[in-house]
Amino acid sequence: MSSTASCSQIIDRVWRSTIGRKYLVAVTGVILTLFLAGHLTGNLLVYAGPEAFNDYAYFLHDMLHGAGIWIFRIVMLAAIVIHIAATVSLTRQNRAARQQYEFKSTIQAKKSSLIMVWTGLTILAFVIYHLLHFTVRWGNEYNTADRYKEVVVRGGEEITRHNAWQMVIDGFNWWPATLFYLIAITLLCSHLSHGVQSMFQTLGLRSRKTAKPLDVLSVGYAALIWIGFVSIPVAIQIFKFGS
Repeated sequence: MSSTASCSQIIDRVWRSTIGRKYLVAVTGVILTLFLAGHLTGNLLVYAGPEAFNDYAYFLHDMLHGAGIWIFRIVMLAAIVIHIAATVSLTRQNRAARQQYEFKSTIQAKKSSLIMVWTGLTILAFVIYHLLHFTVRWGNEYNTADRYKEVVVRGGEEITRHNAWQMVIDGFNWWPATLFYLIAITLLCSHLSHGVQSMFQTLGLRSRKTAKPLDVLSVGYAALIWIGFVSIPVAIQIFKFGS
């Protein structure tokens, strides 16, 4: 039996198993949760000004001679797809199994739990839009206009690089983009506050003793992520800096 066939069988076995899919949701959830913390840390450099933020953006795009950012994007995209697919599959399975108790379970469930799938799909739509807006730069002049080019001296040589800081400022000075961003981040953090709790439970880290601290940690983490991400477009809209 080839290693490819063996790997395929393992993947199929994991996917067919309810426990396997729950672990896929949890593991990809860990990856995405850690990504949010790292992404927010980088984004907050917008407050440090163009040089710091553009140095950070240049570092990301220059990793492994440009291959690093693509490896990272592929891993993150795979994590998002697997996370959503496994969550939808588990939700459909649970609904089919509990159909006769649907009203009772609806009364007892938390609101954040009930809308996990819908918030997840909305977040996916936002991720696609966000990538088109700032990564692919589709439908705008972020790749061509001189306003988004910056000349800096590195190692005694002048290099022209993308002015990512100005792109972010201009992007969030357009209020529809800011509004969509605020809605998506709010849904994301609602999703996150419940998802982190479920993640700990699936990975066997939740017990009667740790339940309360983990709940506080989950809600607190979601709140910090919300404040951090939301502060950027709100500050740009209010103070109009860099415009």
